[in-house]
Amino acid sequence: MSDIDAASARTAVAVRATYIAFIGAGFAFASWASRIPQVRDRLELTSSQLGIVLLAIAVGSLLALPMSGIIINRFGSRLTVTVMSLVLAVGLTIIASGYLVGVVPLLIGLFVLGFANGAWDVAMNVHGAVAERRLGRSIMPRFHAGFSAGTVAGALIGTAMVALNISVTVHLLTVAVVIVAAIPLGVRHFLNESDAEPETPTPDTTRPHALARWKEPRTLLIGVVALSFAFAEGSGNDWLNIALIDGYDASAVAGTLAFTTFLVAMTAVRWFGNGLLDRYGRVVVLRGLAGVSVVGVLLFVLSPVVPLAFVGAFLWGAGVSLGFPVAMSAAADEPAAAAARVSVVASIGYFAFLGGPPLIGFLGGHGDVLRALLVVAALLAGSLIVIGALRPLPGSNSRH
Repeated sequence: MSDIDAASARTAVAVRATYIAFIGAGFAFASWASRIPQVRDRLELTSSQLGIVLLAIAVGSLLALPMSGIIINRFGSRLTVTVMSLVLAVGLTIIASGYLVGVVPLLIGLFVLGFANGAWDVAMNVHGAVAERRLGRSIMPRFHAGFSAGTVAGALIGTAMVALNISVTVHLLTVAVVIVAAIPLGVRHFLNESDAEPETPTPDTTRPHALARWKEPRTLLIGVVALSFAFAEGSGNDWLNIALIDGYDASAVAGTLAFTTFLVAMTAVRWFGNGLLDRYGRVVVLRGLAGVSVVGVLLFVLSPVVPLAFVGAFLWGAGVSLGFPVAMSAAADEPAAAAARVSVVASIGYFAFLGGPPLIGFLGGHGDVLRALLVVAALLAGSLIVIGALRPLPGSNSRH
């Protein structure tokens, strides 16, 4: 086998390993998210209290994200994902016990889950950018489609667990075992980040300058775009289920199916969206999708009947699909600065998870959760102003 063939084979294996990381992260998160209504009911939480409980995930993530760029530079993406998958499994185990014991262990478990998820998220996105550069073509949205596919699988299994009356504890403990067994084995073929770096880094890309990325206007504006789309995606993950149940007096199974519809739409557009990006570019595509999502949220909230709310959930999911992955690609336009910039953008994006759950919960506590979701449409509409920051940098490898 020639060196070129060997390199191509190595890249193909690394791409499969990256899909495993994204699918596993999505599956783990959706497994928890699909059982939020049952946790709320057992612990007798109000909407405001549930929003504060969900805040624990964001706090854990925001502690992990700012340091993740330095951690990845030091230990590599493979080791970071491996360790954090084990930590995440511990978090799911604590959540499973919190469902039975009370709010305090639930908060601890969600904090651990958020911490592990934050570092895992940045590491797999950094490696996705490495694989993308080695391939020489856009593939990041498909990696995120893998994440969405994992969430669909997690949500469908969650739906089955609800329908079969399987306890949250048994469900989440089983998921923890699956994560421990699959992820460390699956990511062992990650590439080294240095494989895609310039041979001689410039002084500006050395480790002491990692925090300087927080002063770059373009990086910060990309972070704002990531925040807007992450808020819309996270609000769907955390509240769509409950909003349909409470706002339309629907069954628990219907609520979980609406959540699944949202995830299926997001997965489909992420898988097939590369053609749109290559033809029209990041800015045009994201502006169009933001508009689609605004229409979807309005339809979901204001629809007079449940079937139209399902259509709204589909448009909502389709519209938010490419925002976060395209922001990650834009942050990684320059290989040597990718880890630091992805860390900054992901950190800003995760502020949506910090402010989103309590904001929707607070607004829901003073009215209803369904109407509170109108803030999602408002934030997405505002993002149209800054989406232009995602244009590729001059001289970067990106064509879109």
